[in-house]
Order: sequence, then C-alpha cells, then structure tokens
Amino acid sequence: MDPEGERPQICNVTPFQQIVASCTGAILTSLMVTPLDVVKIRLQAQSNQFYKGKCFVYNNGLMDHLCICEEEGNKAWYKKPGYFRGTLDAFLKIIRNEGIKSLWSGLPPTLVMAVPATVIYFTCYDQLTALLKSKLGENESHIPIVAGIVARFGAVTVISPLELIRTKMQSKRFSYKELHQFVSKKVSKDGWISLWTGWTPTLLRDVPFSAMYWYNYELLKKWLCEKSGLYEPTFMINFTSGALSGSFLCLCQPGL
Repeated sequence: MDPEGERPQICNVTPFQQIVASCTGAILTSLMVTPLDVVKIRLQAQSNQFYKGKCFVYNNGLMDHLCICEEEGNKAWYKKPGYFRGTLDAFLKIIRNEGIKSLWSGLPPTLVMAVPATVIYFTCYDQLTALLKSKLGENESHIPIVAGIVARFGAVTVISPLELIRTKMQSKRFSYKELHQFVSKKVSKDGWISLWTGWTPTLLRDVPFSAMYWYNYELLKKWLCEKSGLYEPTFMINFTSGALSGSFLCLCQPGL
C-alpha cells in the first residue's frame, strides 16, 4: 500500500455515468434472470396447479412480480405444464416445444419497473453517499444506512404508480391507449393517491432491507480492501461484498 499522503488519484463517476451503469445493469440482469423465472414457474406449476383467479408472487432479483392465472388463453409465463425432471430438462423441453423466445416471456413488464427503479435507487445512493462523506468524513459508519434509507424511500415513492401499470400488463395484454384510459378512470374515481396503493407496506419491507444491505456491503468492501492492500475495490471485491451482504440478509429475513 502506498505511504500516507501518496494516495492515488481517483476519478469521480459522474451522475450520467451512474445512470448509464444502473440502466445497463438492470437490462442485463433482466435478460439473464427472466429465463430462470420462466423455468421456476413451470416447475412450480408442475407440483402445484394454478387456478383461474388465483395470484402468486415471484421475485427475479430485481423486484416482486404479481401473476394472475386465467383459464383460457394461457399466459406466456404459464402454459399447461408437461413433466419436467429438473431445471435442465425444463430448459430443453421449453426450447424444443415452444421456441427459445419463450424463455424471455414477461420481459417487457420487468423492464418497465426494473430500469427506472434501478436507475433512481443506485444513482441516489451513490450521490447521497458522496455528499455525506464530503460533509461528515470518509469513516462515518452510519452514512450507508442513511443513504440506503433515503434512496429506497425515493425510489419506492417515484416507482409506486408504475407498479399499477406493471400489474395490468402482466395480467392482460393492453395497448398504451387502453393503459392510459385505465389510469385516467382510476384517478377520476379514487383520486391521485390511489396510484400509491401499497406504498406503506412496500416501504416497511424495503427500507430496513436497504439500510442493512448497504451497511454490510460497505463494511465488507472496506475490510476486503484492507486485506488486499487496496484503496479502491476491484470488481471481485464489489461482487463478493454485494453477494455476501444480500445472501446474509435473505437468510436472516426470508420474508422480505
């Protein structure tokens, strides 16, 4: 490690670069995990039949998805299941019988939420962290907690109205005109506040998770950098810190 006072120059990441990185990350994550979502749902459907009018929720690593089952005209994400012997067998049979495109069923509704939510959340966190460090100092341990809380609060508040649109897109194929008419009627009937239905329980679930995730992430990242003799984390340090922090919280708080 360099002697004190000879710390290397670090290039600051601009907000625009953070937005581009967040957007790219959300798209790549959606593209990679959507096939796993499809296979998981088919395997679940094999052992537990879904009936008309019933709903179920699954998470793809970016957000929760509400799926509504209908009897006629099976959805792309749920067709009458064949018998799958496992994950690999499900992949092969779905591709052979329905085409490879079926593995990305439900991608548009995912992107509707994933891209703006990820951009707002991560950009806000990075900007708030940099601001608080400049005011309070680099070593303030509560900075990740505060930044995580504020960033998640802002993201949930801004994105909540899109949740309504995403749910409608997942339950039935709508044109943009029909979606606009639906939202207009809902606002006329129940007021603008109706677009934020579910805001409170979402905050109660996501904000504590966000605060603890970022605190553990920054703690692990700092520790790994010290062990490696680095001032700035490498890709593997960032990846390892995020994976360990997220895994730990999922084990401790399986309901979140």
